[in-house]
Amino acid sequence: MQDFFKTIVYLTLTLCVRTLSRTLTALEVVGRERVPRAGPVILVCNHAHLVDPPLVGSFAPRRVHAMAKRELFETPLIGWIFWAVGAFPVRRYSGDLGALRTARNYLRGNSALLMYPEGTRNHGRGLKPALPGAAMVAQFTNTQIVPVAIVGSHSIRWRSLPFLWLIGRRPSIRIEFGQPFTLEDKHSTTQSALAETDRMMREIAALLPADQRGCYGDQTAGTIVTARATTDQNEHLGNREPRDRE
Repeated sequence: MQDFFKTIVYLTLTLCVRTLSRTLTALEVVGRERVPRAGPVILVCNHAHLVDPPLVGSFAPRRVHAMAKRELFETPLIGWIFWAVGAFPVRRYSGDLGALRTARNYLRGNSALLMYPEGTRNHGRGLKPALPGAAMVAQFTNTQIVPVAIVGSHSIRWRSLPFLWLIGRRPSIRIEFGQPFTLEDKHSTTQSALAETDRMMREIAALLPADQRGCYGDQTAGTIVTARATTDQNEHLGNREPRDRE
């Protein structure tokens, strides 16, 4: 009964998000056919706005389980909705082994995951250095990865959306699902996780306009971009290490 209830909530919210987004924005969705319809898969996406998870989740061609920051689950009503649609919490910047085990278990059940490796919003100012959680899960489970890019969501302003709709100036949003790939290095060491995280983020960057690729743009080609938490754990600092050329 509980699973049936969650399914009803998921389908209802998905329909609402699709309807509202197509009404209030000029939305383009590309490459849905590239997402495997069965079997375990991890969708990894850039993160610019709070609407990104429901948008990507609603337009993915199959049900996805999103990893989201724990604080959202502690918010009244919003937290209940996240639980109901099958999302699960993660403590950011802490190496949350519980969240990684939950992700692994979903994949073992042939489910699809949605993860945002940046760990926080970039507000449309370009990709931030990513944390290695998604790559580690893919390595542990030998799972396919589908890069996803969402462009234009950072321009959404809640108060102005109805007015822009009325005057016919809806914000443009593009969601593109890329080609699936698997990680080359299956050894789950720290260095391999960093290298594969960099590769994964460059697959996302290739789907983005050049001015939104951030630290994964041409200026860092040939290096491995790594991330570490700052003391207040609210932003990332990027370090560049030489890429292993062997």
